[in-house]
Amino acid sequence: MQNRPYTYLFYIQYLGLRYSGWQRQKGVKTIQGSLERGLRFVLGHEDFNILGASRTDSGVSCREGAFELFLKEALLIPDFIQKVNQNLPTDIRIIRMQPVSPSFNIIQDVVSKSYTYNFLFGEKPDPFQNPVAAFFPGYPDLQLMQKGVKLFQGKHDFKRFCSVDKVTENYIREIYSSEVILDKSFDHEEGPYIKVIFRVSGKGFLRYQVRIMAGALADLGLGRLGFSELEESLRVPEGKPLAIAAPACGLTLDQVNFSF
Repeated sequence: MQNRPYTYLFYIQYLGLRYSGWQRQKGVKTIQGSLERGLRFVLGHEDFNILGASRTDSGVSCREGAFELFLKEALLIPDFIQKVNQNLPTDIRIIRMQPVSPSFNIIQDVVSKSYTYNFLFGEKPDPFQNPVAAFFPGYPDLQLMQKGVKLFQGKHDFKRFCSVDKVTENYIREIYSSEVILDKSFDHEEGPYIKVIFRVSGKGFLRYQVRIMAGALADLGLGRLGFSELEESLRVPEGKPLAIAAPACGLTLDQVNFSF
C-alpha cells in the first residue's frame, strides 16, 4: 500500500454467528464490511484500506484476530478505538491498536495462529447453554480422541483435511501443538451432555483444515473412524477428505502472533 504509508495494526474480536465470514461480499453481512462502515464514519472519508490477518469462514468467531489499516495521513483522532467501537455492532469490538512499519506484512509476518473448537456431546442441550459450540449426539471415547489429536503434531501433508482447490499445490503444514480436553468447569445441569475442547496452533492452515480435523476427531471418538485410518490419512494423503467439516459455529480463532 505504497500510496498509503501510514500503517496501523488493530486487534479485534467478534462473534461470527450473524456474519458471512470476514471478507467483504456484495449483498451479505460480513465482518470486513461492518468494520469499513464504522471506520468510514469516524475517519470522515473512505480513502483507506484494511487487510485482515485471517479470513474466517461464515459463522466462525474470533477472540483476538487482527487487521491492518492503511492511511495517507497519520491517525490523530483522539479516542479513536472508543469512537469506532461505538459505531460497530455489539458483536464486534476493537481491543487495541499500534502503529507498525510500512514494511510490516500482516500475512507474511504471522508467527502462529491458534484455534479452539468446542464440541458438545451427549443428548441435545439447551441452545442457550453455549452458542459457540457444535452439538454431536452420543458420548465419545475421550481417551481415543486425546490419542488421535497427537498425530496432527509436526509437519504433515494435510491434503485430506482441507477443501482442495486451485489456491495452492502445497498441502504441507506444521502443527505446533494440538490437544483435546474435557471442560470440567462447564455447567451441564440442564441435561446429560459434556463439553470437549480441541485446541490447535500452527503457522498457518488450509481452507477448512481445522474444521475437518475437528470432524475427524469427533468421528474417531464416536466410533465412525478408526485410529489406523487417521494415521494412514497423514501418511498417504491422496483421496477424498477424511471427514466432513465440523459446523462453523464451534470454531473460534483465538490468537494471531506476529514477528515485528
